[in-house]
Amino acid sequence: MNHEASFAGVRVLIADDSNTIRRSADVFLRKAGCEVMFGEDGFDALSKIPGFKPDLIFVDIMMPKLDGYQMCAVVKQNPRFHKTPVVMLTSKDNLFDRARARLLGANDYLTKPFTRESLLGAVSVHVRGSAARV
Repeated sequence: MNHEASFAGVRVLIADDSNTIRRSADVFLRKAGCEVMFGEDGFDALSKIPGFKPDLIFVDIMMPKLDGYQMCAVVKQNPRFHKTPVVMLTSKDNLFDRARARLLGANDYLTKPFTRESLLGAVSVHVRGSAARV
């Protein structure tokens, strides 16, 4: 599926402490037309949500200060942003992490390192009724 410039105007927030992951996501998402904002940890990312108003949030599970589980829980408990889809990012792919993420309200789970196709596929699945045209 060709995702080039198919997500014009879709706002995506990436919360990950890995510069490599942020750079990869930035390239894939911007080429597909997304507006991208980053947080280097959970607190940094949470502070950007009110002003950026993301259509989708990708959250690394293992981050300093505020981990991905905690960040997901805060987003899902906020009346203004609880409907914003949250996709957990992790290098560990196990049933316990998936179950914990779901219990906290995560909409999906993506294993790192992700491919361009898997990242844009998640955007396509979770950004319904937005500017996405796939």
